Amino acid sequence: MAPIAKQITFRQIERPRGRGAEENLEWLFNSLGIGEGRDVDQVARRILAALLYYQSAGEGASVEKISRDLNISSSRVNHHIRNLVNAGVVYRHKKRIYLRGHSLQSLVQELRKDALRVIEDIEAAAAEIDRSFGLDK
Repeated sequence: MAPIAKQITFRQIERPRGRGAEENLEWLFNSLGIGEGRDVDQVARRILAALLYYQSAGEGASVEKISRDLNISSSRVNHHIRNLVNAGVVYRHKKRIYLRGHSLQSLVQELRKDALRVIEDIEAAAAEIDRSFGLDK
């Protein structure tokens, strides 16, 4: 069985200054590439915003709760949850969905660790390839 690929996206976008929480949240989502591409209804962003609310209340949420609260089909919510899990942004535990790290700051710190692990692996592979070409001297 092939390992599951995790895609981590980082975009360098100028951060809004003096803006409110909504604008900063939008900037954060844009910087992480969340809700772009085919997600024209911004479902992924809406799910994450709902998870922030649920976590501030100290709980995760089931797909059914998210589906009901956002008025989106559970199959569509599941699709976006799978993508968010693969991106390392949320996780499932006992049929509940949680924001990874339990806060946005913790989430970003976890993503940083993921990115460093990926870069270290790529660097090690590059060193092996350099050696095979005699470029390690």
